[in-house]
Amino acid sequence: MDIEILGALAVQENGVSITPTAPKPRQVLALLALHADRVVSVSDLIEELWGTTPPRSARTTLQTYVLQLRELIAAALERDAHGGPQTADGTRTPRTAKDVLVTMPSGYLLAGGGGTSDVRTFERLSGMGYRAMDAGDFPGAARQLREALALWTGTAFADVQTGEQLDMEIKRLEENRLCALDQRIEADLRLGRHRELLAELTVLVNRYRTHESLHGQFMLALYRSGRRGEALEVYQRLRATLVRDLGLEPSAGLQRMQRSILTASPEPAPAASGTAKERLVPTS
Repeated sequence: MDIEILGALAVQENGVSITPTAPKPRQVLALLALHADRVVSVSDLIEELWGTTPPRSARTTLQTYVLQLRELIAAALERDAHGGPQTADGTRTPRTAKDVLVTMPSGYLLAGGGGTSDVRTFERLSGMGYRAMDAGDFPGAARQLREALALWTGTAFADVQTGEQLDMEIKRLEENRLCALDQRIEADLRLGRHRELLAELTVLVNRYRTHESLHGQFMLALYRSGRRGEALEVYQRLRATLVRDLGLEPSAGLQRMQRSILTASPEPAPAASGTAKERLVPTS
């Protein structure tokens, strides 16, 4: 099974799409696909579909959605009638839809069958990038993190109607994406690519108006490009936004950077990555 959720939802079994068009079954598949090879409880699925006020028929309706998904899976499996697990005598038992979308005592499990998942690939590549950063391998870190971020084609589950469970997961995934982005930019700065980063950071600081790490990176890129006045303007805009929206002053690290730029001191230290991920407020 091949799963893509870092953008539009796309799930394929045996090269055939099993992604339904109806909103509710699509929602069920989205949550199962995110947690492929793990059990998703009936209670979580019901909460995702109907929140805290499910109808009396919630379980029965959920079972109907599962049956609809299995019909799509069965149609995809028809192309692979000989691709089931091998038995002791060397023959293969054709898989069924129930082998792919498994009923468990507490819920349902979508069996990935060793296929691909863009989320898991992203997590693997970004983890390799973080380890490269820790080891001082900045070219390797930039390469791995850039490859990880390229898997994103839009907002996670961009074309899925979402409830509480998926909304929570989308926030988690977006935070992971921003962590990877922050570290990739840090690696590029370490490699002296400050001029190449200016256009990208201009967009990012306008989208994430209170993200201090991105603003600190933008200030450093501007300073290194000989645009000290603009770097100081970035700080002033950030400070005004933080005070107005959150009642906070910029972090101590960012204040030190601002003073270094103001006095044209030796190369200012970048604001510590992660100092303001908690203050993340993207614009609409």
